[in-house]
Amino acid sequence: MLEIRGLRAGYGTVEILRGIDLDVGAGEIVAVLGSNGVGKSTLNNNISALYRPFAGSIRFKGGELVGLSSTEIVRRGLIHVPEGRRIFPNMSVRENLELGALVRGKPHRARNLERVVGIFPRLRERFAQLAGTLSGGEQQMLAIGRGLMSEPELLIMDEPSLGLSPLLVEEMFALVRRINAEGQSILLMEQNAVQTLAIAHRAYIIENGHVAMQGPSQELARDPELRRNYLGL
Repeated sequence: MLEIRGLRAGYGTVEILRGIDLDVGAGEIVAVLGSNGVGKSTLNNNISALYRPFAGSIRFKGGELVGLSSTEIVRRGLIHVPEGRRIFPNMSVRENLELGALVRGKPHRARNLERVVGIFPRLRERFAQLAGTLSGGEQQMLAIGRGLMSEPELLIMDEPSLGLSPLLVEEMFALVRRINAEGQSILLMEQNAVQTLAIAHRAYIIENGHVAMQGPSQELARDPELRRNYLGL
């Protein structure tokens, strides 16, 4: 579904990613793990055309994405739920969700809205509430729900557990697993390695702009080097 080859990217003259190869298959949860600052958000921003890579190829369902606009990438079904939620705080919960269908999914907006509130019942209770007054966990639900309104073929989630309490982190990972169980393909960027490896099918570990390790999540979770250097075990 997603094929990245030789991706080199950064900001200005500073190169952050130094030749990334990565694949996501249909129906998978593929995790990208690494500490803060290794380039996970840079990877997302280049996939979503918020920045243009220095070199390399990003192909989605066989078509090249490099050079396309972010709007066209959304139109093709690749949806990015950004780090920090990026909701519209002075708009209602319902308005935020409906904006998710602005470019893609508009013909089925009512059906998709029912699907989203079925996954996140708390959002239905807060339809008329200003999004900025929600708790952190509710705002994250809203950000994911807004992404689902676009009928994604591939959903990119950037640090969905960031800033949440331990209890809400557990709930968030359970929700990610549930969405995937319904057939949703997910590319998950996270620092929380233990819980991410527990739900992902495969994972890539980024270090110093390169893929340091990759493979099935269960195998990586048992790898002595990863347990020592990334999991602190």
